[in-house]
Amino acid sequence: MAIIRLSLTQFLELAASHPIFDVRSPSEYHHAHIPGAHSLPLFTDEERKVVGTTYKQQSREEAIKIGLDYFGPKMRKMVEEAETISKGEKTVLVHCWRGGMRSAGVAWLLDLYGFKVYTLAGGYKTFRSWVLEQFNKTYHFNIIGGYTGSGKTEVLHQIDGNFIDLEALAVHRGSAFGAIKDKQQPSQEMFENLLATELVEQNGKTIWLEDESQRIGLVNLPPSIWKQMRVSQVYFLDIPFEERLKHITAGYGDIEKEKLVNSIMRVKKRLGGLETKTAIGCLVEDDIAGCFRVLLKYYDKHYNKALTERTPDSIHRISCDTVNALTNAKTLQTQLTIA
Repeated sequence: MAIIRLSLTQFLELAASHPIFDVRSPSEYHHAHIPGAHSLPLFTDEERKVVGTTYKQQSREEAIKIGLDYFGPKMRKMVEEAETISKGEKTVLVHCWRGGMRSAGVAWLLDLYGFKVYTLAGGYKTFRSWVLEQFNKTYHFNIIGGYTGSGKTEVLHQIDGNFIDLEALAVHRGSAFGAIKDKQQPSQEMFENLLATELVEQNGKTIWLEDESQRIGLVNLPPSIWKQMRVSQVYFLDIPFEERLKHITAGYGDIEKEKLVNSIMRVKKRLGGLETKTAIGCLVEDDIAGCFRVLLKYYDKHYNKALTERTPDSIHRISCDTVNALTNAKTLQTQLTIA
């Protein structure tokens, strides 16, 4: 069988139904990769370093010989791993950084074994260029707004329409407390890869997003996307303070006090010394609701400031009695239909 080299568009189309093998080193893959790709490294990080140094300091031929020394003993294992990942699928996609020798070597091996192999012209580098191009396009966003504790994320998932959960992509709930219960956040590059893929999947339709700061934990929304969000229509869930307080206390009340204190200290400068002392004092006395009462007032003030930076006619207030995702999503969409 012949190995076929594909453009990125062709490669991504086939990726919807066939496994992708990323043959770059483990650290390259873990930093960022094409969403859904499986790591099948030709070289370890150290081996890649040795081959690269040899290429620069000696010659291409000597680098290839050293690479073959590494490649030979692991051929069987790579084939078996590919079989395990592909689960009987005989068509596979392979790429490296630039579409060079690493992908060519693994493609040759898998083709020899009997897989139908496609490689990506230009490699992962081409994919990254494509990712950045997606952020220069114009999108139609609708924004779900609301003070902290309004259950915006839950409402987003109940919306009858296309949506992107930015906090899920960022693995962070927003605010100084967002990372407490979550796993490690992706790198900025990986976050961008995930976001670009999601944007393309919406196929030009109106996309619902939750109102976010440009920074979500350790990652940032691309400036062009952020700017479009800031001029989009906002549907603000106007929910009573006490209802929001009950919701957020239930959601964060079981977190270890030490972690809560550390999170409070991260916003001490903006919160103020007195309010910081009061919030931590409430924790010491097991008054979780009292602690979050202080914090909610701070975040409400912060959110109000952000609202003033939008044009008044872009903000549509949706009156809601309590924090109930299904009910509030229906109320929002009823208001949207009336408008």
